Amino acid sequence: MFSDSLIQALGRIARDVINGQLRRSTTPRRGSSTRKPPLSGRYPGDFRGKPTLNYDPHPGKLPDPGEIAWAWVPFEEDHSQGKDRPVLIIGRDGDWLIALPLTSKDHDRDARQEAAEGRYWVDVGTGSWDPQRRASEVRVDRVIRVNPLEVRRVGGQLGKAEFDRVAAGLRRHWAD
Repeated sequence: MFSDSLIQALGRIARDVINGQLRRSTTPRRGSSTRKPPLSGRYPGDFRGKPTLNYDPHPGKLPDPGEIAWAWVPFEEDHSQGKDRPVLIIGRDGDWLIALPLTSKDHDRDARQEAAEGRYWVDVGTGSWDPQRRASEVRVDRVIRVNPLEVRRVGGQLGKAEFDRVAAGLRRHWAD
């Protein structure tokens, strides 16, 4: 009834769909981005002011301050677009989590250029949030809001000493 080539094509499509679903539920694809914010639809904007920092990680599926989780991060220049990436949860703002974006890109070599653009980074080392165990840096001059229901997965816990170093960097770059 169906040709072999049609059955093979449908098999490839089904495999791609299944692999895509598995990829979204485990490790994000490098460089993956979305055109629209996830389920909540509307991003209220980055957090402004001095955040109250709270180190309180608890093992489990729910994200807590002090943990690194994978979530959708809106682009600065256009909050309607963004990218799935790791973030360090640092506290809460009402129903929202507040967090700092992470990167595995080494900004030590371009620190002057980054500072000239108003971007500051703190090294936090490696952890289970990065399957390749690359060294990570946390951006301390941009505090984002994250819907806790839309955190895709908790990737790991940052040590207290590293969290304190990030907190000091945050205070230094958010001083009035």
